[in-house]
Amino acid sequence: MSFIDGILNNLPEVAGPTQKKLAFKEKLKWTLIILIIFFTIGSFPLFGLQSNALEQMQLLATIMGASFGSIITLGIGPIVTASIVLQLLNGSGILKFDLQTPEGKKRFQGIQKILAVGFIIFEGTIFVIMGGLTPEPGIHPFVLVFQLILGGLLIMLMDEVVSKWGFGSGLSLFIAAGVAKEILIQALSPLHVVQAGVATEGFVGRIPEIFRTIASDQITAGLAIASIVATVLVFVVAVYSQAMKIEIPLSFGRIRGYGMRWPLNFIYTSNIPVILVAALMANIQLFGRILQERGLPIFGTFSSSGVPESGLVAFLSSPNIVEKVILGNLTGQHILQASVYLGFMVIGAVIFSWFWVQTSGMDARSVAKQIMGSGLQIPGFRSDIRVLETILKRYIGPLTIMGAIAVGILAGLADLTGALSRGTGILLAVMIIYRMYEDIAKQHMMDMNPMMRKFMKT
Repeated sequence: MSFIDGILNNLPEVAGPTQKKLAFKEKLKWTLIILIIFFTIGSFPLFGLQSNALEQMQLLATIMGASFGSIITLGIGPIVTASIVLQLLNGSGILKFDLQTPEGKKRFQGIQKILAVGFIIFEGTIFVIMGGLTPEPGIHPFVLVFQLILGGLLIMLMDEVVSKWGFGSGLSLFIAAGVAKEILIQALSPLHVVQAGVATEGFVGRIPEIFRTIASDQITAGLAIASIVATVLVFVVAVYSQAMKIEIPLSFGRIRGYGMRWPLNFIYTSNIPVILVAALMANIQLFGRILQERGLPIFGTFSSSGVPESGLVAFLSSPNIVEKVILGNLTGQHILQASVYLGFMVIGAVIFSWFWVQTSGMDARSVAKQIMGSGLQIPGFRSDIRVLETILKRYIGPLTIMGAIAVGILAGLADLTGALSRGTGILLAVMIIYRMYEDIAKQHMMDMNPMMRKFMKT
């Protein structure tokens, strides 16, 4: 056994359930417990923190499952970054994993966990050393670094708990929770907007702001209404696109007269590509701000209020096109910026979607094995995995590309419309909640129908 394999086999991990199938109530219990813990530790400020240069970029925190200035400042960023790096290394052939075998998948997951720990340590150190988070006088910087690392490790372990004991994944749950909280605040909060430390007349919540300005300031009221309408449209389009699917008819080879349909969603890889692209852009924005604080604006510059002004960070930030049209100050620069942003979202989604299919067991061969293992086959074709794989390739390849393009466009347009919270975050939250609803409905159906569970060999 190699040295690396020795490390991988001894990595600490959350123990999985001993039973093959967890009950619905058990999964729901652990999902709610982790959600409560997530919100609780997100309210704990870092001990010894003097200034937080990242607080002006709090909007990015919603799609990173983070709360800048708290113990979970790093959020899911290091875990997603590790996944991005490993997928790129595997896709380019620099590292090669046999993801068709259990040993290869375990090795891939182990390397990803080691990389995630490395990025937690790296990002926690960089945030403090580069001035993103400044310790109080007399407090050693290592105190902040230690807390950031601790929070990052807690997020990683909580993700494992949800993946093994709850519904979906922890990463998706944390994003959905952060976005839901942000939407509620931006829609309903009666608190006054604070600028330069002074409270203004305006409300944070768009709905209270509409009632305040509907008679006296039609432009402000119009902007608030536009944000709410954009949010509703994102919800509707996201739910509709999630419901689109291709269903392949299958039959039980040993039981005549019985069959089922195997669904292949139009957005085949769901929200994963958008999470990876959004996390990549968020990391560029964060490190761009930290580098500017140190006098090294390599990625571009930010204004004093944290708005990207030039360079790569400006083109990877979404201008509020609807707001600029209403105010009449839309320029060619804004259109160019929006086009680059949308193009980056689409291309990034396609690349990550393709890599994800190859590394997560969603390729045609893996799905064919899953179908054959369930005793199913396509009516009219002989029961051969090669035949089934060939048929699935006709659908999975195009769905991977077209679904990624569609979700990239949806995410990009959601950001450009100025919806409540970040548009990408809203889209992600809708897709996450919809997928979680499907998982819960399926689990509940199995729990309520023991004969169906036995019939499906679950």
